[in-house]
Amino acid sequence: MRAVFDESLVTGNEMIDSQHKELLDKINKLLDSCEVGNDKLVAVKTLDYLADYTEFHFSEEEKLQADIEYPGIGEHKKEHEKLRTVVKELYEMLEEEEGPSNAFVEQVNKNVIEWLYGHIKSFDRSVAEYKFMANNSERL
Repeated sequence: MRAVFDESLVTGNEMIDSQHKELLDKINKLLDSCEVGNDKLVAVKTLDYLADYTEFHFSEEEKLQADIEYPGIGEHKKEHEKLRTVVKELYEMLEEEEGPSNAFVEQVNKNVIEWLYGHIKSFDRSVAEYKFMANNSERL
């Protein structure tokens, strides 16, 4: 499965949408590194890159939520923590299995891509809509 940014993932917030595109690109790079071979070092370095970008993105999202006084920020942070846990588990899998296995790829698809799609379509879209309404309250 490849991570694809399509219309169903558009939140309407340019910053969030561009970062989601970049995040999906990083996920695909991780999957590409798994297809190239069973090179543990390449997979770990690619997972590092994904993990670093994920932290940057979550930080930016949470800063935005604080700036707009988004009421669901606490729950949103808990959702972000779920993906952080998944990334830790992926590191453990790479260590235990001596590199990227089919099971590792399945976990990336299930616990990263599917989680991210659901998160964007619900939590992130809600933030973007809240920001839009707050910025355009005079039009409502």
